Amino acid sequence: MNNGLFVGMVTLDLVYLTDQLPSSNQKIVASDYTVAAGGPATNAAVTFSYLGNPATIVGVVGNHPITELIRKDLATYRVGIVDLDSTIPEPPPVSSIMVTQGSGDRAVISLNATRIQVGSDQLPLDILSGIDVIMIDGHQMAVGQAIAQLAKSKKIAVVIDGGSWKSGFDTVLPFVDYAICSANFYPPGCNNTDEVISYLTAAGIPHIAITQGDKPIRYYSLGESGELPIPPITTVDTLGAGDVFHGAFCHYILEENFTSALIAATKVASRSCQFFGTRQWMQGNGELRIEN
Repeated sequence: MNNGLFVGMVTLDLVYLTDQLPSSNQKIVASDYTVAAGGPATNAAVTFSYLGNPATIVGVVGNHPITELIRKDLATYRVGIVDLDSTIPEPPPVSSIMVTQGSGDRAVISLNATRIQVGSDQLPLDILSGIDVIMIDGHQMAVGQAIAQLAKSKKIAVVIDGGSWKSGFDTVLPFVDYAICSANFYPPGCNNTDEVISYLTAAGIPHIAITQGDKPIRYYSLGESGELPIPPITTVDTLGAGDVFHGAFCHYILEENFTSALIAATKVASRSCQFFGTRQWMQGNGELRIEN
């Protein structure tokens, strides 16, 4: 087993399955719904734990009554919590998500972590004790930068979830080993994937992957580049697929080389897209087995 630390946003996700999105002033009835803890780092931690590893999420949870739903969900999936400010009385960020039945497309309304930023002085001194891999989603940038810098000095693998460019990411990049980014990740001055890869390599990151939905993943690794195909599936829900991909990658990169870890993570994320919500794909199956 390997220990993973996941740094970033913790939300409560309310997810509804609908035939269509509502128009102005229209009320619709969902055919299904689910409630779970959410956020990129949080879902990645759940996936990492599901694959058989101790996982801990580092973020702000607080003490509002709603946070009990978050805590119970994460306890169910054996994810530990380092709460950076347990005194906050305000409710945590809540995301309302509608998934369109048939296409798997989703519409999301959420409040990110910009209102609950904390400083690195909130970190426990032994935060990296026993940790093998760290993933940072950029939603707690000061904390992420401090952890990444410390991890670099201890030769602990650092992964970033580059879902979108966030102010301050440039302070984290010098300490990153693996940048796993979406097609929507555009650092300053970048307008296409080639420019993004050039920007990240100039920052000193040795291993880079750009996911593009159901299109092939582009990767760059120690001077080698290429594309990796995405397996065709019948999509039910794409919510959290990128988060699942990151959590699975953190698991496999400790066992495989870069491209093999990407391929294995793709298979896990593709499986998650065949179920509604961010947890259903894990139900009743025991530990997921992936054949490379």
